[in-house]
Amino acid sequence: MKIDFANLGKAFKEHESEFTRASLEVMSSARYILGKETEEFEHGLREFVKSDHALGCSSGTDALLLAMMALGIRSGDEIITSPFTFIATAETIACLGAKPVFVDIEEDTFNINASLIEAAISEKTKAIMPVSLYGQMADMDAINGIAEKYGLAVIEDAAQSFGALYKGQRSCSNSTIGCTSFFPAKPMGCFGDGGAVFTKSEELHDKMKAMRVHGQVARYTHKYIGMGGRLDNLQAAILNVKLKHFEKDIARRQAVAKHYTQHLEGHLQTPSIKADRTSVWAQYTIRVKHRVRVQERLKELGIPTAVHYPTPMHLQECFAYLGYQNGDFPISELCSNEVMSLPMNPFLEEHEIAYISESLNKSIH
Repeated sequence: MKIDFANLGKAFKEHESEFTRASLEVMSSARYILGKETEEFEHGLREFVKSDHALGCSSGTDALLLAMMALGIRSGDEIITSPFTFIATAETIACLGAKPVFVDIEEDTFNINASLIEAAISEKTKAIMPVSLYGQMADMDAINGIAEKYGLAVIEDAAQSFGALYKGQRSCSNSTIGCTSFFPAKPMGCFGDGGAVFTKSEELHDKMKAMRVHGQVARYTHKYIGMGGRLDNLQAAILNVKLKHFEKDIARRQAVAKHYTQHLEGHLQTPSIKADRTSVWAQYTIRVKHRVRVQERLKELGIPTAVHYPTPMHLQECFAYLGYQNGDFPISELCSNEVMSLPMNPFLEEHEIAYISESLNKSIH
């Protein structure tokens, strides 16, 4: 049996006529940047997330940059975040000359351990950037409480959790600024790069709206230093189609995860989802010993796997200047050596999940 990890081809075929119609409309209009499709998408985002403001932008990475630029983050500032994440989280902090300050994660959720944040705060700290990893949000109430106590901003890196719930509220609606990604392999992905920022603050919205077009507030009138961070209209048109069907896709991903857990429980540690939140299952990530051997066995059986992420941020060469050492964040280091993601998409059938699970159960013994 040959298993597809993300099944992007099937995702296209399912709504091919809608994608074609939406794309042709943009192309025939010759309005490729910030057209009506982008406006419609931003309206849809506001309605879906229940956020006062939403802006499409060029990627999840640029969403993080826009958020920090709007908050005035600059050289010498510190931002507390997780070392167990994709490079963009810490990279964007460093790009602005600020310093990423890492705090270890919870072993069961892989998200930042909120109980460790307060000890990492200094007079230079300006924001906390929790990462909602693998599709589940971090403990936002605890994080927001700490931020309020110390007068800090909270930027949710929700690149993997768009659509998830925390105590009934959508990811991207529980922080000063929420940032997400529409990279093709995300739970709701476009056909290229794309992202979005969300905020309740009209002032921050207006700044980010200007900053995504080089700080421009009127034609050739630049109030801020900005960037070329717009979401192109063609991607917005694709995402308008995706957003219509997203609730169904979330439910299907959750059903796939449920079947995985039923097959794997008792054989290995399955993902832990807190009772007060949901996951959109950007990944179904387990922990295994002898990971390379297990991956090779599964590959022989036609089952692809992935590792998100094999090296935590504090041990990356590009962050050597921060002075962290092996052993500084033991839970992140342990998880980075053991995590392995199984195929996850809305189109996995029960017999495929059973095959993957049975093959895995045999491979780990």
